[in-house]
Amino acid sequence: MSDVAPVRLALIGLGWAVHELWAPLLGGHPGFTVVAVHDPDPVAVRWAGGRFPAARLLNEPGDLRPDEVDLAVVVTPNHLHAPIAISLLERGISTFVEKPVCVSSDEAAALAEAERVGGARLLAGSAAWHRADVTALRTLLPRLGPLRAVELSWIRARGIPAPGGWFTDRRRAGGGALIDLGWHLITIGMRMLSWPRVTQVTCAVSGDFLARAGTEATWRGTGPAAHAAPYAGAPKDVEDTARGVLEIEGGPLVTVCAAWASHSERDVTRVVLDGATGRAELTCTFGLSPNGVGGSTLLLHRDGRAESVDVPQQDRGAEYRRQLDLVPALLADPGRPGSAIAEVTRTIDIIERLYQSAGVPQLTAVRPR
Repeated sequence: MSDVAPVRLALIGLGWAVHELWAPLLGGHPGFTVVAVHDPDPVAVRWAGGRFPAARLLNEPGDLRPDEVDLAVVVTPNHLHAPIAISLLERGISTFVEKPVCVSSDEAAALAEAERVGGARLLAGSAAWHRADVTALRTLLPRLGPLRAVELSWIRARGIPAPGGWFTDRRRAGGGALIDLGWHLITIGMRMLSWPRVTQVTCAVSGDFLARAGTEATWRGTGPAAHAAPYAGAPKDVEDTARGVLEIEGGPLVTVCAAWASHSERDVTRVVLDGATGRAELTCTFGLSPNGVGGSTLLLHRDGRAESVDVPQQDRGAEYRRQLDLVPALLADPGRPGSAIAEVTRTIDIIERLYQSAGVPQLTAVRPR
């Protein structure tokens, strides 16, 4: 039995992601204990009281004391991610923020300053990087030669999250499919390229499916907040599809396509690395959609022949468990401060530039705490 004390967690936000991901992962996990929870929704609070009976119920995130917690996990609507994380970091509370960690470069800068001032750690959600099939794809990089093109796409058949709620309200979400699905794609692609400088971007966005019946993400209709009605008069002013191109200094051309809905039959994710001596193609489905392709396929094309590469088939959502298992080591790593926010800053810069290219007004202000 390990003599290392479990990491004490506070869950800030108790919606779908906590109900479907965090709570099942934390239940019985020897490395973590939930000591505090917060959500403005009384239904979610009652659910959390039953699921984590020993946890203190916080009236506000600001009620959390630095001496009672090792890590706060922020799983709120997007527009609250940075403001809540900033307030926690400034008080010396290390904070894990689900993606998108922030919705503007201004917020990224404020997070960096809060981490510096408070001396705490910022950790950022990026579960797709820990998928077994993505790991297998990365092992093929040395066999591909210099990369000439990278294709990143996550296209859902039907998967608009909570139409009429905060996800489709740009003021609360920060954007649509690009900032939601595209955050994963950009992180994976740019990590594989070791974060080169992006010299130019081009992007187009559309929202053809936002008003269509039957395009919503049906698997998100669970959890303690599933009863919540859409915001009264909430706009649907985000994109359901974004298509972009990144020009990389001295590197490959990168294409990105993120779509919450489409004319396709299945929800499909593809990551394609096309190099001078080989081409690797990963086809799978990221996330928790029940309408995926049913497994992962990885092909290596060389000299006119296609070789099927074995990919460990993983349980649905296993990448989130792998991400969670890394948290204690990340908190203890003396070289960790600043590394997460540096990557977050690069990611949101690319996303902002893609939106700007598409003519979408930028969100620049850090929201009041």
